[in-house]
Amino acid sequence: MGGTVTAVSSNGEYAFTKPNRPGITLLAGLGVEGDVHAGVTVKHRFRMAQDPTQPNLRQVHLIHEELFEELAQEGFTVRPGELGENITTRGVDLLGLPTGTLLHLGPEAIVEVTGLRNPCAQIDAFQDGLLKRVVGRDETGAIVHKAGIMGIVRTGGPVRPGDAVKIELPEGPHRPLERV
Repeated sequence: MGGTVTAVSSNGEYAFTKPNRPGITLLAGLGVEGDVHAGVTVKHRFRMAQDPTQPNLRQVHLIHEELFEELAQEGFTVRPGELGENITTRGVDLLGLPTGTLLHLGPEAIVEVTGLRNPCAQIDAFQDGLLKRVVGRDETGAIVHKAGIMGIVRTGGPVRPGDAVKIELPEGPHRPLERV
């Protein structure tokens, strides 16, 4: 069970989008080398204002490339890195993974899934109406977050487009992903 890394992105400055790179390096306990969100404690501006000592459960942001195809059918054009993700994947049901799943990326890196990305209004500033497409409700009225997942780096290493993504599920019972 697994998929492929299709793009990697990072940005050393706070910005909504992240430029694609030929490769990134994940650093254990920190995140993406040179990325503004790397660190042991929280780096998200809103969360830092609340409590800058919170652990950083959002070291790495992953999005499934299939989301871009779904959005294209609704008239939106979104490319890898444009929603601020570090790693774009194909063939992995990221949103269906349980908390604590280990993602083996490339030859060495391991990311532990911590939860769902909670997108903010900046998405509508990027493309008007996009927020309603990445956060919605299912047929029961429950909120559905589609803007990817977050994780922490357990084992560092290089990650490049074309690398394999291997999934290691945690021992049960599985806990569904929640916003982090």
